[in-house]
Amino acid sequence: MTVKTRRKPSRPPVTTDAAHAPCALVLQGGGALGAYQAGAYAAMAEADVQPQWVAGVSIGAINSALIAGNAPDKRVARLREFWELVSSQPAQQLPIWWGTRIWQNQFSAQAGMLSGIPGFFKPRLDPALLLGVNAQVLSYYDTAPLKDTLERLVDFDLLNDSRETLRFSIGAVDVCSGESRYFDNHDAKRPITSAHVMASGALPPGFAPVMVEGRHYWDGGVVSNTPLSEVLDKRDRNLAWVIYQVDLFNSRGPMPTSISGVIERQKDIMYASRTDLNTQMATQLQPLTEALTRLLDRLPPGLQKDPDALLLRHRLNEAPAQIRQLIYHDKPSDLDTKDYEFSRASMIEHWDAGHADMRRALKHPGQHADLPAGVSACEPGQHNA
Repeated sequence: MTVKTRRKPSRPPVTTDAAHAPCALVLQGGGALGAYQAGAYAAMAEADVQPQWVAGVSIGAINSALIAGNAPDKRVARLREFWELVSSQPAQQLPIWWGTRIWQNQFSAQAGMLSGIPGFFKPRLDPALLLGVNAQVLSYYDTAPLKDTLERLVDFDLLNDSRETLRFSIGAVDVCSGESRYFDNHDAKRPITSAHVMASGALPPGFAPVMVEGRHYWDGGVVSNTPLSEVLDKRDRNLAWVIYQVDLFNSRGPMPTSISGVIERQKDIMYASRTDLNTQMATQLQPLTEALTRLLDRLPPGLQKDPDALLLRHRLNEAPAQIRQLIYHDKPSDLDTKDYEFSRASMIEHWDAGHADMRRALKHPGQHADLPAGVSACEPGQHNA
């Protein structure tokens, strides 16, 4: 893992020891690729690095709920149980000799579309769907199985009661207003339920919007697939947070050579949404931040105590956050169906890749840049399966 470093002595020192700094885990949406995040968390648990905040969108929200809604000693087991459940239908467990791996992945994806995914969703058997896009229904699939799975594997009382030790935030989009909203267990007046988690993962037109507090919500990835900005905006700025950002789509990739490759590349770019933008914006503000600090230092003593000057200096002196970004990297057998291809073989590979990448990230945290607004970043972790 390579990093870019830019030091600024006047900024507060960064706490690089994850065991002694507050830690946040930020999980992107990405369907079947979410097993990569589960493996990454398993590596954190093995190293006894427990987050104080989990934030997710879509499948990242489901993984976050499985973490926040269980005691630390049960979290990995619950994640494993979920991912083994959703990869348990016969079409997902073909013997290794049955065709090429690409063919098996394609068969698994198509079988999931036709018959659904165990514990997750099933086809909506409504004659109105014979009308095609003019059908008066809002989705092709029914996610009632997911509700049952969440309520069996997630202790929502624990999730809501542990708000002081483990913050939980998940993103969704209001269907009618188009506005992004985060549901947070810090809001004691609105306890988190399975409906909130399902709303975060209700990606249209596959899944129907979910009613929460009188409003209909879709998957948070419709607006932004990565909850990084929520954590950066709402964190305690007096603490030097370490943020592990586990992404499932890579905005950088090769030129496609087929229609399948075009669709895959489009998904990568679209669902990697705003991940790079947040860091790039902070990097571009670096010279302005340094210039403002120098200007404040040159103010006359009388103006040094001006409320505006004090406010600016306070924001400039807030503790920076380190972002340690892991990105899932495609395997040769991955296709445009990778986000809904739930075969057991792929699930295990994704889990193992996330586990290996997080182990490396924990073992070699490296040096991190001091960026404006309390943000630091390193280059994405590289994994080649």
